[in-house]
Amino acid sequence: MMNLLAALENSSFSVWLRGSPSLFAYPAVLTFHTLGLGVLVGTCMVLDLRILGFASAVPLATFAKSFRVMWLGFWVNALSGALLFAADATTKGTTTVFFAKLGLIVVGVATIPMIRRAIFRNGAGAVTPGARRLAVVSLIVWVAAIAAGRLMAYV
Repeated sequence: MMNLLAALENSSFSVWLRGSPSLFAYPAVLTFHTLGLGVLVGTCMVLDLRILGFASAVPLATFAKSFRVMWLGFWVNALSGALLFAADATTKGTTTVFFAKLGLIVVGVATIPMIRRAIFRNGAGAVTPGARRLAVVSLIVWVAAIAAGRLMAYV
């Protein structure tokens, strides 16, 4: 496993990404990762808070198309995250915090279609107790994933 991580980290692309002084290298990828995070988690949190009763005057139907935005943010994050991982694979690929972050992301992403089904099952959008529970899980998991991501810089 370590050989595979080392090969990935020592690939010419990873070396360029990590060491290039160009703003189109590591800084750009990190910026895209941050933007993708903001789009994905920001959109999820707005919907989660609406499900929990905040801004209840805003109809749930307004959020029907927000799932496309969430998936756009996810794919920007997935691609940029893969590049950031490649640049430092031997360090990130061996830490518990990194795997905890990935696990939290899996749970967070899994809640997206579950929330969609829970609130739009009948078409117009209705808050159910199950949707509320999923919204709470989503909020907790995304905050924990962000915390784990930040913690990675210190371990």
